[in-house]
Amino acid sequence: MAMKKMMVIVALLFFGFNSVAQMNTKLFKAVERLRVTMIDPSKQQLEKLLVDSLSYGHSSGRIDSKQTFIESLLSGNSDFVSIDIRNQTVQVYYKTGIIRHNLSAVTNDNGNPSIVKLHVLTVWIKKGKRWLLASRQAVKIV
Repeated sequence: MAMKKMMVIVALLFFGFNSVAQMNTKLFKAVERLRVTMIDPSKQQLEKLLVDSLSYGHSSGRIDSKQTFIESLLSGNSDFVSIDIRNQTVQVYYKTGIIRHNLSAVTNDNGNPSIVKLHVLTVWIKKGKRWLLASRQAVKIV
């Protein structure tokens, strides 16, 4: 009897850890989809990745809504030529994921080339089977 209980506990722990690993993998994939979509913006793809009440904070202090963030990418006001993400960490609490990373990007905002280096914190929420960006804040790396 004790052996059966031990096997059940081990199985539950295994499936619990496996579930967390799958959840983290899906969250990392959502972060990667956003990175790629910011370089080659698509309104349809952005709509699928962002919550309606998005709060997107820039290192300059400007805050975008979902609508203004999408418009900025599609118009070229915010134009990412490349984005490199490093030192990424993830914490998942139930249906909320917190991602931290360093972002280096080559930009061409409004035709003005630049290089940005940022610390970024994003908050993602799980709706159904998808992870959606709910909030983002960046600060310049000094």
